Amino acid sequence: MGRKRLHDEATAAALLDAAEAILENEGFEALTVRRVAVATGTTTRAVYTSLGSKDALLAGLCVRAFDLLGERVAAQPRSADPAADLVAAGTKGFRAWALDHPVLFRVGFLHQVSIPADVWSRSETSAERALGALRERLERVEEAGGLGGRTLQEATWQFHSLCEGLAIMDLRAGMAGPASDSLPIWTDALGALVAGWRATGRPSRPGSRRRPPSPVAS
Repeated sequence: MGRKRLHDEATAAALLDAAEAILENEGFEALTVRRVAVATGTTTRAVYTSLGSKDALLAGLCVRAFDLLGERVAAQPRSADPAADLVAAGTKGFRAWALDHPVLFRVGFLHQVSIPADVWSRSETSAERALGALRERLERVEEAGGLGGRTLQEATWQFHSLCEGLAIMDLRAGMAGPASDSLPIWTDALGALVAGWRATGRPSRPGSRRRPPSPVAS
């Protein structure tokens, strides 16, 4: 039983690798169960057995997107400086993930493919875990008095939105992207945001406890 499960997990991972590569190189229309089977040297039956339909492939890619993002953020070491650790979560976590997996960024955040709503819903748990990894860094900044009176929800919204916008600029043709070094831009922008929280403290406004954006929301 254990060997079969490991085999199934390895097979599913290989199929998702192939699906991600097809989306990146050939676009959404090229992603079919048959195309993934051919790319992995297996049969369509094997794809259906391991993952299921095309919707299941897309759901698997959504889950993979947020799982990998959450792992990148959570893997960043913690130091005695919560603000620096938060910036690193953005630069070495979010940025590195988006540049390594641009198609997953587009699937997870830009919704550039037509994915049914029920497929999106299957990735909500993974998205919440990824957001939780970021929130943990923000909680440390909050405990150190670094949010300047802002709520954790407000700070999460701002930091997440800035990371997403910077990633879009990185991946857009003709802008600062993988071919150039955008790391200093990310470090400066995120550092300025975090420093600004402490420097421009203010009381939270009534009713401002808005939930951070959900990358799987329609």
